[in-house]
Amino acid sequence: MTSYFLKATRLCVTLYLLTFAIAAKAQVQNTYTLEALVDAARAHLPLLLQKQALVNSAKANVTDARNSFLPKLNIGDEVTIASSNDVTGTYLPFGGIIHATSGSIRSGNNYAAQTGNIASVYAEYDLVNFGLRGAKVNNAIAYADVQQADFDKESYVIKLQIGKLYFNMLKNLYLLQVDQQNINRYQSVYTIISALTGSGIKPGADSSQAKSELSKIRVSYNQREGLIKQARQQLSFLTGINAADINIDTVRKNDDPQTRSFFNNLPDTTNNPLLAYYVKQKALFQSAETLVKKSYLPKIVLAGGGWARGSSIAYGDDYRSLNTGLGYQRYNYAAGVAITYDLFNVVHRKNKIAVNHYQTQAADFDLKQQVLALHNAQAQADEAIKTAELNLRELPVQLQSATDTYNQKVAQYKAGVINLIDLTNASFLLYSAQVNYVETLNDWYSANLDKAASGGNLDSFIQNIKR
Repeated sequence: MTSYFLKATRLCVTLYLLTFAIAAKAQVQNTYTLEALVDAARAHLPLLLQKQALVNSAKANVTDARNSFLPKLNIGDEVTIASSNDVTGTYLPFGGIIHATSGSIRSGNNYAAQTGNIASVYAEYDLVNFGLRGAKVNNAIAYADVQQADFDKESYVIKLQIGKLYFNMLKNLYLLQVDQQNINRYQSVYTIISALTGSGIKPGADSSQAKSELSKIRVSYNQREGLIKQARQQLSFLTGINAADINIDTVRKNDDPQTRSFFNNLPDTTNNPLLAYYVKQKALFQSAETLVKKSYLPKIVLAGGGWARGSSIAYGDDYRSLNTGLGYQRYNYAAGVAITYDLFNVVHRKNKIAVNHYQTQAADFDLKQQVLALHNAQAQADEAIKTAELNLRELPVQLQSATDTYNQKVAQYKAGVINLIDLTNASFLLYSAQVNYVETLNDWYSANLDKAASGGNLDSFIQNIKR
């Protein structure tokens, strides 16, 4: 950091802070660093808590995707009472009605009741699915990555918002001290004028004019206090801290924030949450495209099972007592390997791939747009930093000259050499120089904040701004 900036910052602290008043206030009020405010928002803001819940849900979905390919094992037992009539012929299964099987074919209907009992065990396992399992798990992981990136992006934006509020509040606290010093100057001038007009040396109009200027500065002071209260309220909304308790220490412990070393990298897809979200979104659509391709491939299924059955109808169409059908009388088993493939999968796969291809393409354009936007934001921040640093070289000179001029004009006014207008102009010149310095210093901090955000270095910047 250049020496002129160190000198300028020290001068700002010296000129604009009522050190003893602030120190006394700090003894009874907790002060919050930028990092502490960010941590409070992360733990409080419902929006971030909602995003975190979605992340947890997506991670649970990954486990569900892995477990979805476990073998299927169904066990059942059914006891029935029904009539048993059938005819010879073939039918396709439909409607959920089970026709009588293996017998019950006779010349007429017999509506006598019979009982039946059947128990079965059936297992099925995708022996070969040609990569479907891996594609499904990877798609679930990609979705979880998108949810995590969305949380990181939202958290990043909140951090940036808090940073802007923080430096805006800091600027207004500095300007409040400037207004207080201006009030003190005009109060002093008003006291001098009152004494001079009381003795008849100066006209009474000077006293009225000074009183008007003093009132105007007090209005500015009140407005500045209102802006600080609004900033506190907004920070309270984001952090959950009571607005009346939010106080930031305006006495910097380290004049050199040493942030420049964090700003050497251009935006990249690795470190910047504002870009990572779009990268993960594109990866999700790519994984979905792979999943579609795998979903329409054949499956080789290994299946097996066994069953036991009983019936109250004995061999030869002998209807026995109903209780005889409740036990098991016949036992069977079966095992086999099957391959299944829908011949129309080619059409379905083509349509689904086309949908996912355009979604991937759209996500890629989103990413490119965000890269352009961040490069532009960083370029603008660089220019703002250069302008602020150039001005910070000149403003201490302007400030010192304005201070010297004001002191001379006060002495000249007391001596009757100049009139009140000259003194007022000198006071306004000093006030303007003080305001310009505070605003330029804030511009420097805000531009570095923007550069850190666009470059993916916001966390390092926040951690470095210690108070």
